[in-house]
Amino acid sequence: METGAVFAGLQPTPTHLLRSSPTAIKLFHPSFNGRRQYCPLPLKLQKQSRLLASYRNDSSDYNGGTNLRVDSHASNATLELADIDWDDLGFSHLPTDYMYIMKCSQGDSFSKGELLRFGNIELNPSAGILNYGQGVFEGLKAYRKGDGKILLFQPKENALRLKIGAERMCMPSPTVEQFMEAVKLTVLANERWIPPPGKGSLYIRPLLMGSGPVLGLAPAPEYTFLIYVSPVGNYFKVLKAQSAAKAKGYSDVLYLDSVHNKYLEEVSSCNIFVVKGNTIATPALKGTILPGITRKSIIDVASSLGFQVEERSVTVEELFEADEVFCTGTAVVVSPVGSITYLGKRIAYGSNGVGIVSQQLYSALTSLQMGVTEDKMGWIVELK
Repeated sequence: METGAVFAGLQPTPTHLLRSSPTAIKLFHPSFNGRRQYCPLPLKLQKQSRLLASYRNDSSDYNGGTNLRVDSHASNATLELADIDWDDLGFSHLPTDYMYIMKCSQGDSFSKGELLRFGNIELNPSAGILNYGQGVFEGLKAYRKGDGKILLFQPKENALRLKIGAERMCMPSPTVEQFMEAVKLTVLANERWIPPPGKGSLYIRPLLMGSGPVLGLAPAPEYTFLIYVSPVGNYFKVLKAQSAAKAKGYSDVLYLDSVHNKYLEEVSSCNIFVVKGNTIATPALKGTILPGITRKSIIDVASSLGFQVEERSVTVEELFEADEVFCTGTAVVVSPVGSITYLGKRIAYGSNGVGIVSQQLYSALTSLQMGVTEDKMGWIVELK
């Protein structure tokens, strides 16, 4: 039997999500209490540009696009933000200016990546990614500070996780240094799309895929590493299980293990945490649970704040004894659970679903990510 759940996230207006199984969850989304926590900049932001771009036509460009070379020193140019409504920014893809592409053959190493105008890419119908799903992706964010500086949150962790995923999929991968440089170049080339402080973030999506043609099940002969970005606000997801849950008034679904059907796994694409007193428990990483970077960050932040964090098997029964429950992920950051329904039994958390611990951890982590508080963890990479 499947089990579902409902969550509450941190955002101005509480929303409802769901999941697959008779367990339902209600979520809210950022920002707590309906108030923005950071002072936004004016819609028109002017400042010294951090990059000097020059263009050249190159017949080898993919799709005949325009190649962009970016130098990291400042120019006298001024930058204006993209002309969009930052107050109405959701979590959907908005085409930006540039993407990054780097290729290599099987057995070789990646080299000579380049920034190209954002657009469609061409793939052979027999590409490994299309036929056998030989591909992995990452997700991270860039934030704009009040002084105009741009911050990346733990990009090295994403680079390392990509390498681990690539090894499991029999794919070559960029080095950590190549990954970091590619992310920096892509973000700077799309700087005008980074939302003002408190308005959202620039979501960064690195992709690694088998782009060469294969017929039988085997590693592809060619691989493509690609990065594109999009400005984002709040996150809402809809998959089959979520759709069924939403139809019943829930927000999202919480999955249980497939062997015993009683241990918590994940909420869709999010990790889950259960709070009881000063103890915060989350399912241990045993191969079926995503080693989320936000998950790891919340564990470290919670420990630094004096909470006892336990990574172990967590039973579904513990949900009904918990003081509060929340989820974590790159997109949602921290998303408190408002209520959970399992086998017809419902438990609600707090008066409005946003618990004290969830809010404390959300504030602590987002303040770090946005450069509001001092980074004592060494997690922030500032783009000059």
